[in-house]
Amino acid sequence: MIQAIVENGEYPFEWVDVTDPDDEELKHITKNYQLHESSIKDWLQMDHLPKYEDVGSYTFIIFRMHAEKVAAEADTVTELTDKIAIFVTKERVITMHKKQWSGPEHIRENQIEQHSCENTHQLVNEIIKNCISTYEKPSMKLTRDIEYYEENMFLKNRKASLLKGLYYLRRRVEVTRRILMLSHEIVDKMDVPGQSNTYTRDTRDLYIKLHNIYDTLFENINHLVMVYFSISSQRTNEIVRVLTVFSVFFMPLTFIVGVYGMNFDFMPELRLKWGYPGVMILMGFITFGIYVWFKRNGWL
Repeated sequence: MIQAIVENGEYPFEWVDVTDPDDEELKHITKNYQLHESSIKDWLQMDHLPKYEDVGSYTFIIFRMHAEKVAAEADTVTELTDKIAIFVTKERVITMHKKQWSGPEHIRENQIEQHSCENTHQLVNEIIKNCISTYEKPSMKLTRDIEYYEENMFLKNRKASLLKGLYYLRRRVEVTRRILMLSHEIVDKMDVPGQSNTYTRDTRDLYIKLHNIYDTLFENINHLVMVYFSISSQRTNEIVRVLTVFSVFFMPLTFIVGVYGMNFDFMPELRLKWGYPGVMILMGFITFGIYVWFKRNGWL
């Protein structure tokens, strides 16, 4: 779908927003606006990372914003983020994306109609700022998730899925952090000398803030994983200590049974009709009792 968000007659520039175009629409856009084939190819690549490229007749930007809905076990670039391609000239800005995006209406109402965008550079700055801001809510959710794992880490009866959840949480933070790191050049290009103003500095400040937040989250989750394995190792040592104590008690008993068990004249199954089955049943009860005890203590 091709939509004109801003037209030349009303403003000194044009903004065309394209959502999930079909082949015919893509050919029309490529031909009408003289877009390079390599730029379209980059846009079609689903997992393409952020980039800033001066093609010649226009500037080509790929930026990745955080997806609105993320699955619990999402841990890849395409699952966590959505790609937007931006084609910039002095007269026009073209944005292309696969999924619906609320950014155009928000930018039009809050920046363009308030006369905060005087040229295409300032418009692109607002687009980048809007995309960066999509990482704020996920950072808050990740913070709450880390707090949840911290609270459950030291419980006696930990959930079996705790380590799996920690893995996906770490992957999510790591991928998001890497995407923000790769977006550094784009933010730098928005705040270059000569075109720097309050709005571009706000974009840079927001980027630095979120970059620092995700760096902190990454350090915290790594520390949490180390604590998890440390606690697991400590609990294993406690179990081994208990088993060692029991083995010390049973070692002399086993020795005595081994010695006197060779006296066949006094073995119970030789003189009593139910002696041998009775011993087997007793051993079975002992084995079952040990199994139940291990289960209750969480050792099995």
